[in-house]
Amino acid sequence: MIESAAAKLSSFGAGNNRTAGYRPFFSYIGRNSTAGRLRSPNHRMKHHSLIFLTGFSGSGKSTIGPLLANSLGFEFIDLDREIEIAAGKSINRIFTENGEAAFRTLELQTLERIGRQERMVVSLGGGVLENDRCFELIQTHGTLIYLKSSPEVLTLRLQHKTDRPLLKGADGRKLTREEIQQRIAELLKKREPRYLKADLVLSTDSKKIGSTVEELTRKIERHIRRVSKTNTNEK
Repeated sequence: MIESAAAKLSSFGAGNNRTAGYRPFFSYIGRNSTAGRLRSPNHRMKHHSLIFLTGFSGSGKSTIGPLLANSLGFEFIDLDREIEIAAGKSINRIFTENGEAAFRTLELQTLERIGRQERMVVSLGGGVLENDRCFELIQTHGTLIYLKSSPEVLTLRLQHKTDRPLLKGADGRKLTREEIQQRIAELLKKREPRYLKADLVLSTDSKKIGSTVEELTRKIERHIRRVSKTNTNEK
């Protein structure tokens, strides 16, 4: 049985280096008049100024997200970083010491808080959409964008990373490049059906970051105008 997130947070240890330089959103929520505004807990209308970025680890969410937010005039939030800062330990340690189920509980509770915000770009963890409740919340409250990358490109980007728990062996050892690519391919096969249900899909394999941000900004603005017009006509 999974303990409540509050109980788990009280047992979590000291901070970690991955959060260095990242400004936790919930430490300054409400101080900016143009972002981070709370909506009513009973508000169920889809709000398209809440932008969720999904995709496999290494697809560019944390790199593209802040630039996209700046382009749109929104705030940026990294879901995993918010969990790490609240927990006082890295995702790796949460998985190792508390288990994936505990992490997924914290993930959902943090996402529920984010779902009440406006004018934000949110970088999601690669496995968030596997949780039906998270997927429903995202579909209900915002616009979902899938940053798509191939297993080959993702392997190149991730092969030297040591902070991705799902890319380690059962004994915690670092996988070989071939094993990493195989694991990525297996996880993508499982996750991509949900990824592809995004409102917008954009490949990040060969595009420069600046071009990707410009293209995404245009697509998001067109999408929001189109959906807003449809919603107005249906009233």
